[in-house]
Amino acid sequence: MGEYCGAAAPEEDPAMALVTPLPTATATPNKHHPYGCFDRCSIKQVFDNLHGNISLDPLAREFVDTEEFQRLRDLKQLGLTYLVYPGAVHTRFEHSLGVYWLAGEAMNNLQMYQGEELGIDRVDVQTVKLAGLLHDIGHGPFSHLFEHEFLPRVVPGSTWSHENMSALLLDSVVDKHSIDIETDHLKIVKEMIVASSKFAATKSAKEKPFLYDIVANGRNGIDVDKFDYIGRDCRACGLGCNFQYWRLLQGMRVMGDEICYPAKDYLSIHKLFTTRADLHRTVYTHAKVKAVELMLVDALVEANEYLGISLHAQDPTDFWKLDDTIIKSIETAPNNELDKAKGIIQRIRRRELYKFCNEYSVPKNKLEHFKNITAQDIVCSQKSSKVLLKEEDVAVSNVKIDLTRGKDNPLESIKFFKDFGCDEKFAITDERVSHLLPAYNQDRIVRVYAKKPELVEAVSEAFENLQLRMYGEKTQVHDTPRKKRIRFH
Repeated sequence: MGEYCGAAAPEEDPAMALVTPLPTATATPNKHHPYGCFDRCSIKQVFDNLHGNISLDPLAREFVDTEEFQRLRDLKQLGLTYLVYPGAVHTRFEHSLGVYWLAGEAMNNLQMYQGEELGIDRVDVQTVKLAGLLHDIGHGPFSHLFEHEFLPRVVPGSTWSHENMSALLLDSVVDKHSIDIETDHLKIVKEMIVASSKFAATKSAKEKPFLYDIVANGRNGIDVDKFDYIGRDCRACGLGCNFQYWRLLQGMRVMGDEICYPAKDYLSIHKLFTTRADLHRTVYTHAKVKAVELMLVDALVEANEYLGISLHAQDPTDFWKLDDTIIKSIETAPNNELDKAKGIIQRIRRRELYKFCNEYSVPKNKLEHFKNITAQDIVCSQKSSKVLLKEEDVAVSNVKIDLTRGKDNPLESIKFFKDFGCDEKFAITDERVSHLLPAYNQDRIVRVYAKKPELVEAVSEAFENLQLRMYGEKTQVHDTPRKKRIRFH
């Protein structure tokens, strides 16, 4: 067994044993490319339904092939929105690839027209592309719901952010998978990821600060992250999108230390922000979407003590195991203490959602000092004694929609230029462009839900009393329909 059954091998010449054989073409080891350098043979193509072919360089592929990045396939970009918009099943995985591609396009344009002037090199291009690829690797289950709704409920005063977790997780990924990237380059990638968050760090690439405004722009909000998710979300939800990101990619120009745009693109930029606001109003904060989210948060809060969900958010080596499949973990858990959480999830599956009662838009003269409305505020406004409401009977959603800068107009932070032959940059005010543009840049909407169908009338009346007490009038558009009030009696 195991003997070679072919012709006998010739005896080896002892003199030849000392001669080192020349390497053959097939025996050539894999060539290691310097950071930012690669040949066409090492590129892999991925077809994206929004951008078409996306070319992944070898270093990007190393990150994509890790289990931490592949986890993004199990994180829906819009969380539970697919229960209202069935097409919204796209994930953070394809979004990350899209931002990687757009970051590369932005850098290629700048390098083509200003590369020599700005000193843009292969290292800069590779670093910005990696920041685009990895900017969302730290997102939790159900995307923003985990960060903005769940964690503040179980960790009061939580400052956790997905940007900061992305940076922490990136260190873990590099160490765990022995990815060959220099410490200085990795540091800049992480700085670019958190550039628009409250964790923004001192910029290491001080001579090229504009590089930090491409993926996550904390200066004025124009970045390739928005270019991708606005187009991708509109497409998935079947909504029209006439914002043309390619105009901004082709027109961007670095002047001084910032990226500026042609003055003729002012309205295109305004459309970027208004399209984003429209998505928030009609998709992300849709009344039914928020009803589902409020229910899921209640279920996660109930399950947190036994599953330790919030504890996983503190350790990047453990955090990446959390994804949208946590619902199945709750449903299949043998623990009887999770019965309440399981019951809420079953209600979601049966579409027995919290019942939307009504909403109002905060009057614009009250916006500046507005404080979030709570379930306690609703309960304390009850006058009727027919049904005695408790805080656990009411759910409140405080919706904030703006153009990325709160009450301020983000276009006031953007510099423009007349044409490519002009070296002067300047700001533009709304009134110089159009008198049809909005005077206010922020909406605050308060929505109230009854957790039990039979409480719709009592919650609606208490909600109306709250408005009368706060504003002296009902600010909701109309009363809760009578049919809705009595439907469940």
